Amino acid sequence: MGDVANSSIEFHPKPQQQREAPHAGGFGCTLAELRSLMELRGAEALQKVQEAYGDVGGLCRRLKTSPTEACGNVSAGAEDEGEAEAGWIEGAAILLSVICVVLVTAFNDWSKEKQFRGLQSRIEQEQKFTVIRNGQLLQVPVATLVVGDIAQVKYGDLLPADGVLIQGNDLKIDESSLTGESDHVRKSTDKDPMLLSGTHVMEGSGRMVVTAVGVNSQTGIIFTLLGAGGEEEEKKDKKGKAALTVQQDGAMESSQTKAKKQDGAVAMEMQPLKSAEGGEMEEREKKKANVPKKEKSVLQGKLTKLAVQIGKAGLVMSAITVIILVLYFVIETFVIDGRVWLAECTPVYVQYFVKFFIIGVTVLVVAVPEGLPLAVTISLAYSVKKMMRDNNLVRHLDACETMGNATAICSDKTGTLTTNRMTVVQSYLGDTHYKEVPAPSALTPKILDLLVHAISINSAYTTKILPPEKEGALPRQVGNKTECALLGFVLDLKQDFQPVREQIPEDKLYKVYTFNSVRKSMSTVIRTPDGGFRLFSKGASEILLKKCTNILNSNGELRSFRPRDRDDMVKKIIEPMACDGLRTICIAYRDFTAAQEPDWDNENEVVGDLTCIAVVGIEDPVRPEVPEAIRKCQRAGITVRMVTGDNINTARAIAAKCGIIQPGEDFLCLEGKEFNRRIRNEKGEIEQERLDKVWPKLRVLARSSPTDKHTLVKGIIDSHTGEQRQVVAVTGDGTNDGPALKKADVGFAMGIAGTDVAKEASDIILTDDNFTSIVKAVMWGRNVYDSISKFLQFQLTVNVVAVIVAFTGACITQDSPLKAVQMLWVNLIMDTFASLALATEPPTESLLLRKPYGRDKPLISRTMMKNILGHAVYQLTIIFTLLFVGELFFDIDSGRNAPLHSPPSEHYTIIFNTFVMMQLFNEINARKIHGERNVFHGIFSNPIFCTIVLGTFAIQIVIVQFGGKPFSCSPLSTEQWLWCLFVGVGELVWGQVIATIPTSQLKCLKEAGHGPGKDEMTDEELAEGEEEIDHAERELRRGQILWFRGLNRIQTQIRVVKAFRSSLYEGLEKPESKTSIHNFMATPEFLINDYTHNIPLIDDTDVDENEERLRAPPPPSPNQNNNAIDSGVYLTTHGTKSATSSLFSSRPGSPLHSVETSL
Repeated sequence: MGDVANSSIEFHPKPQQQREAPHAGGFGCTLAELRSLMELRGAEALQKVQEAYGDVGGLCRRLKTSPTEACGNVSAGAEDEGEAEAGWIEGAAILLSVICVVLVTAFNDWSKEKQFRGLQSRIEQEQKFTVIRNGQLLQVPVATLVVGDIAQVKYGDLLPADGVLIQGNDLKIDESSLTGESDHVRKSTDKDPMLLSGTHVMEGSGRMVVTAVGVNSQTGIIFTLLGAGGEEEEKKDKKGKAALTVQQDGAMESSQTKAKKQDGAVAMEMQPLKSAEGGEMEEREKKKANVPKKEKSVLQGKLTKLAVQIGKAGLVMSAITVIILVLYFVIETFVIDGRVWLAECTPVYVQYFVKFFIIGVTVLVVAVPEGLPLAVTISLAYSVKKMMRDNNLVRHLDACETMGNATAICSDKTGTLTTNRMTVVQSYLGDTHYKEVPAPSALTPKILDLLVHAISINSAYTTKILPPEKEGALPRQVGNKTECALLGFVLDLKQDFQPVREQIPEDKLYKVYTFNSVRKSMSTVIRTPDGGFRLFSKGASEILLKKCTNILNSNGELRSFRPRDRDDMVKKIIEPMACDGLRTICIAYRDFTAAQEPDWDNENEVVGDLTCIAVVGIEDPVRPEVPEAIRKCQRAGITVRMVTGDNINTARAIAAKCGIIQPGEDFLCLEGKEFNRRIRNEKGEIEQERLDKVWPKLRVLARSSPTDKHTLVKGIIDSHTGEQRQVVAVTGDGTNDGPALKKADVGFAMGIAGTDVAKEASDIILTDDNFTSIVKAVMWGRNVYDSISKFLQFQLTVNVVAVIVAFTGACITQDSPLKAVQMLWVNLIMDTFASLALATEPPTESLLLRKPYGRDKPLISRTMMKNILGHAVYQLTIIFTLLFVGELFFDIDSGRNAPLHSPPSEHYTIIFNTFVMMQLFNEINARKIHGERNVFHGIFSNPIFCTIVLGTFAIQIVIVQFGGKPFSCSPLSTEQWLWCLFVGVGELVWGQVIATIPTSQLKCLKEAGHGPGKDEMTDEELAEGEEEIDHAERELRRGQILWFRGLNRIQTQIRVVKAFRSSLYEGLEKPESKTSIHNFMATPEFLINDYTHNIPLIDDTDVDENEERLRAPPPPSPNQNNNAIDSGVYLTTHGTKSATSSLFSSRPGSPLHSVETSL
């Protein structure tokens, strides 16, 4: 049997083989047959099954499976991946630095991708489905499902494969993801047995035989149409297994979002688009898929701008240096000394010029901070690595830094702010309202026994609570969340539900009324030993209490329960529970004697006259660490908003418990409907001005659809109400959150509860689905920003000093005191290490005490500018002192004006060594950028920093003592070394002096590294922005094409009117239309009959106008008006003239006025 199953795996992803072997793997039907079968629905499908196979049993036999035993065990192929990289690094220092930067970046990307793939495969393996193999119930990963498997389907499942129903109870499926049909479809073996992948089971349960998996299932087919199938198939061929991955969610989503208009109710045809227009649409969509995801991140923008500015300055400096050196040499040699250029001297002169050129290059190399890209990469990579420990899997590196600038977080409720584990927190048992779980001894044995039986029997037997997987974790809840809460309540009462279920197994249940949205209750009937029946019922308390006529008192005896008692109970018990955001469930029972067996089909009669056992209040409790995390966010200047599908009372209660809303604050809690009513105008369009009135105060959006979430995120991002644009982070888990996650600046997907599509659209995946991880992401994001600023402060000090020294030295002594190789050592190696040292500073809680920097805040603040220039002054003073009087101080030979190929001098070695020492100590100063005094604070919490500072010092000793000619160094004595060190330590003292000067006094200091302005966007970025059109709007494009055709027709007539009206404009300026076709397309929803708004129409260019002239019909009558001829419009008869004139009144505010002006 196993072989057969394996062969099915063989043939699934590869339909080509199928065509050669009609019954591959010994199956009794071909792939094509199964595919055509699955495309049918309802009665047609049933007829086809009966004609071709007799019945479903016949189909099972053809698929070599049995409806009860199912197929044998299946094993699937494994995959491996590995990548190795090696680069032979040559001595050239610049090349070394480039290779270094490139390798670090590449390796970092590779490891990140590998990490992500690992998580992805782990998640895919976690998605399990219940099948029957060898007569046993097994949970298998959906990737290993094969054709012929018998799968069990139950309420809440997402079907992973296509199949035919063998047996079902009350099965209803939500097929909206495929067909857009919002009503649930009833499935049964005799009416419509076809079950499709990607659809949700909404009610009931059953068994199906799998007939198509992977790319051959309905969702797989759509996925292939969407162009994603190609890669999928390649991947699957590689794996050699019929994988049916969660990708189907992806297909479902793409088809869904495309099908969705703003209100999400438009149905979609399954066929691929065949019209020419459709083809173009698909091509356009494919292009869109390749458009990069977002604009440059804030930090990248600022850094790019800063680097360009520094580069330009460096280029100018180096050019001036070369020019001055050349002129100086030429004038001194040929004018002052009066020498003549001799042919045999040419090589010597050329060597001089080459030396000058090299000095110029040195100045340029020094000016440009090569370590900068590496610092950014290292800082991000380090953060990403560490964030993984904080349960943040970063997929896009820049998201990490964007998060530091976040000003708003729109969070889901379930699973993110709450534990996603329904729990009974209050109960009403035996006339007592317990605010916590009561002790078993406090309850009468009769009540306890009834309660345990009512809960254990009257719930799906597939729902259970299993022991935790890891020690210290919470017990695992399997199945329906509400039932899990009740079973958990049984366990909290120190009872056990398993023995009760073993005593009354599922097949002994006499009758089950499953839960559905109409009944809002579930009831189960069992036979009692005396031949009678007992019915257990549970459901929404407001519904079940109406059916109760008795209630158990504290002794477990019945007492009557009248409507007055019920109202009393609602007031005293149920309403207080509801105010705490609890969902109330009533548990009741009823006994029938053997003689009075009712008509079981008359449900209303059966489920009535009940006795209430208990009312319990269940909630999804707030995660204990969330309120503190939200408080941190608010302190850090981030507004947290809750967007949930739950009802407004629960949402408000949870928001209050989390601290999202505080009593006495001015906030809004809205439902989706009310939100839409407030932000849309009378024509149903969303208006940004209206949205701007709502979102600043909005804290809770309840009963919201994914479209509402997307609208809110888009509205906040596009808003211009504040002084700077909002940076929005969004959390989402469902397929339908995809658009909002993509639109947000940073999208967080849930690693556990999230669907594939949500993960694909996100930037960061929360591996523990916990809100506190988002706060950690904010902290890391801010830390990255600070790390880069620290590095810039250090690097620019080096650059300013080195450029001035090289420039001045070259101009005065014809030779740079710092040689090219020495500069490369300082600039590339030291700075690379410094970037590593400063970029790996761990984040501290103090980062959350300030507001976000925002998009316009410069990278280099005035405090940093003060530090850079202050330290530069100290270093330049020391170096110029050493350069011009150092030989007298140390009593050594002067190194100035040395001949071309003279050996390295001690004098210049001391200058180089002192320079490096000052940089080393300044690296410690650079650890603080906000003017703090204690630069050593937390230095030992960063071992990398200490190691690098000591390591660089050690290498410096080696270079000076043994570097010799290549490094232009000559060994120094101990006394000279101590002097160099002494001057270096002076940096720390000088740092304290600088910290004493208040920045506020230094008005002359300018900030640098502002974000790119709005008007500086490149054409490419603008084009990219144009590409980023909402799914909903794409769908509307087609309608617009037709609309334009109609408009073109109207235009000729409007030009006629314009001719008549042109006299009105004499003496007035000619009005111009500001609207271009693009803006027009981006606002597709308007009506022509609104007299209050000016309607933008198409701004026709001259070319169009000429074409229009050529296309205009020949004049039907000789009567021509001069104005009309001027306008290039041929007039028709007088009748038309009067008609059109009267039709369009030309009030300045009327739509016609704008129609005329824009055309």
